[in-house]
Amino acid sequence: MAVVFDKPKALTDVPFHYCPGCTHGIVHRLVAEVIDELGIAGDTVGVASVGCSVFSYNYFDCDMVQAPHGRAPAVATGLKRSLPDNVIFTYQGDGDLAAIGMAETVHAATRGENITVIFINNAIYGMTGGQMAPTSLPGQVTQTTPYGRDTSVAGHPIRVCELLSTLSGTALAQRVTVDSVKNVNIAKKAIKKAFENQINKRGYSIVEVLSTCPTNWGLSPEEALKWLQNNMIPYYPLGVYKDVTAEKEA
Repeated sequence: MAVVFDKPKALTDVPFHYCPGCTHGIVHRLVAEVIDELGIAGDTVGVASVGCSVFSYNYFDCDMVQAPHGRAPAVATGLKRSLPDNVIFTYQGDGDLAAIGMAETVHAATRGENITVIFINNAIYGMTGGQMAPTSLPGQVTQTTPYGRDTSVAGHPIRVCELLSTLSGTALAQRVTVDSVKNVNIAKKAIKKAFENQINKRGYSIVEVLSTCPTNWGLSPEEALKWLQNNMIPYYPLGVYKDVTAEKEA
């Protein structure tokens, strides 16, 4: 019997520790599938951030480096500059990338560092108990905003792709999600393009993935998907915000 669905070789046999309904596992699989398809596992180095994805070094079957909180882009920059022929990617959450690591994120992008960034946006701090994140929505209830995020006090959520698309060093800024088969396929194509950009020396590429956090949202996995569809996608529209390859073709 022909095998039509199998575990990617770029994933280890270690079971994921993520909560039921969390979409980290789907994104891990997509990254691993892309690494397999491009045949770059032996040349790839991943940078694990701090957050729920901190144990991603257990799951990707390639060289991995653990970065301090928010410093994944800086670590990835050092790796890429010292190992220019290797493929370097970071895997970061919204607190890691858009809060403590925002300076590193912006400056890596504006320098056009030739790295690939996988950015998981679930609009909340997952690992540390559900506090408000830079991407938490207006009115969203979290552990630190029990009456909802008040933008007059906490400011507005950061739209990362829109922000980074204004920088000259950004080669790709695309927002995707993995709530359906169609969107999973779109997400994979975006991740593959982000890796291909690096291989072709086009500069900084980021793929933002709108994701669920059923545990800290206080919802079932099914309810969490609906909340993402009804609340996150309207505030964070899916799509390509910058693509230098498309601009050149046009």
